Amino acid sequence: MAYAKPSTSDRISMHVDAAPPRKPRILLAACGSVAALKFGTLCRCFTEWAEVRAVVTEASLHFIDTNSLPDNIVYYTDADEWSLWKQVGDSVLHIELAQWADVMVIAPLSAHTLGKIAGGLCDNLLTSIVRAWEYRNGKPIKPIFVATAMNTLMWQNSFTEKHLHTIDELGMSLILPVTNRLDAGDHGKGAMAEPSLIYSTVRIYMESKVKTGSLKRQLDR
Repeated sequence: MAYAKPSTSDRISMHVDAAPPRKPRILLAACGSVAALKFGTLCRCFTEWAEVRAVVTEASLHFIDTNSLPDNIVYYTDADEWSLWKQVGDSVLHIELAQWADVMVIAPLSAHTLGKIAGGLCDNLLTSIVRAWEYRNGKPIKPIFVATAMNTLMWQNSFTEKHLHTIDELGMSLILPVTNRLDAGDHGKGAMAEPSLIYSTVRIYMESKVKTGSLKRQLDR
């Protein structure tokens, strides 16, 4: 049986009509730190480039005005973890979000939540997502970025050094804090990096991975 060979114009049309890769899926998360005041700005940095969902801890809501978050961002609280699950067989929110995201960015990451993650605790939605993140050969198959925010004395504490060493071994990428005037009036290192720097760090990393092909198949889905 003879088959018609596609013409050059047909092949060009097929190429042009091919669906482009989808936008990266970024899961942003905020902990209970005064730096969470900048969370709305951080969300806006990512929205034009990526599809964004957000997770906010109960403590972070002391600082975040949820009305300041972009309208096109769905955000989740600890209460959603339980309200969306009714019976055996229902989807589990922290599993769904861990599977949905291409990258997770925790900014700000407080000293308290840093300690919980380093210890493997998962007592809220955010830490449960981290615990459900998929690993292969001891490393996450999708990146997790953290931008710490704490007082200088807490940043210099030996526990912080140990916890940072642990999350580094877990393959998480630290966006270093900066020197600035802190909430207590002190001036020193520990303040969260600016949202624009966090955004550019994540975007440059993701785009470099797409160029090398390591994320291309994932974004083609």
